[in-house]
Amino acid sequence: MSGFNFREEAQEHLLAAAQSENGLDGGVKIEVRNLMKVTDKDVRILNKVNVDIPRGMIMGVIGPSGSGKSTFLRALNRLWEPASGSVFLDGIDICDLDVLSLRRKVGMLFQLPVLFEGTVADNIRYGPQLRGKNLSDDEVYKLLAEADLDSSFCNKSGGELSIGQAQRVALARTLANDPEVLLLDEPTSALDPISTQNIEDALVRLKKDGDMSIVIVSHSIKQIQRIADVVCLVVDGEIVEILEARHLSEAKHPLAKTFLELS
Repeated sequence: MSGFNFREEAQEHLLAAAQSENGLDGGVKIEVRNLMKVTDKDVRILNKVNVDIPRGMIMGVIGPSGSGKSTFLRALNRLWEPASGSVFLDGIDICDLDVLSLRRKVGMLFQLPVLFEGTVADNIRYGPQLRGKNLSDDEVYKLLAEADLDSSFCNKSGGELSIGQAQRVALARTLANDPEVLLLDEPTSALDPISTQNIEDALVRLKKDGDMSIVIVSHSIKQIQRIADVVCLVVDGEIVEILEARHLSEAKHPLAKTFLELS
C-alpha cells in the first residue's frame, strides 16, 4: 500500500485479533481503497488511503489538525463524493447506492448538534417519517434511553436543552434511522466531562448490544483509549499506522509519535 509503513497482512491480523477479543466473527463493513482528495490548487488532502473498517467495532481516527481526518470521515457517507471504486459498504460501491438510503445506513454525528424545529420527539421521528414509518411513543422513549435521556425530554424544544443534551438528542435522532455504521466527528469536544462520559457510555453500549460499526474522529487520545478497539493514525492525508488502542504508545511513525507524546 502506498504511503504505509505496515503490511496489509498485519492490518488484517490486527483487526481479526481485535474482533476475536470482542467475541465477533470477523468481517469487514467498509472497505476504503486508494481514496484521494485533491483541492483545486492541487493540494492533496487525502493520499491513497487504504483501510478496512471492521464490523461491530469502534475504530478511532486520530492525528494532527489538518491531516484529513474529517475529510476521510465525510467520504464514507458521501458528504463529499469519493471517486467510484474507492469506498465499499458490504462490498457494494457506495457511489452506486441512493445517497439518502446510504446516509440512513451510515449515520453521522457532528461536533455541534443542530436540531430541527419542534420538540425532541419531533426530531427523533423525523427520519423514519421520511420513509413512511411513524414511531410510537415507546419507540421514542427507547431511543432516548439509548442516548442516556429519559422520556421527560420528549416535549422539550431545542432551546430548552444544554449542548450535551442536544448532542444526545442528535444521537437518538441518528439512531432512529437504525444505522449500520455510525460516524462521529469530534462529538464531545464542546461537552463537559459528565456529558462526554454519557456519550461515550452510550457508544460502548451500542457496540456491545448490536452489530454496529463506529468510526470516531477525536483529538482526545484518552477518549480514544477509553472506547476504541483499533486506531488509525492519520498524518498528511495518509494512514501511517493502525494499532490496537491499548498499544498506541508503540506507534513508530515520527510525526505520529510526536503527536501522541504531546497529547
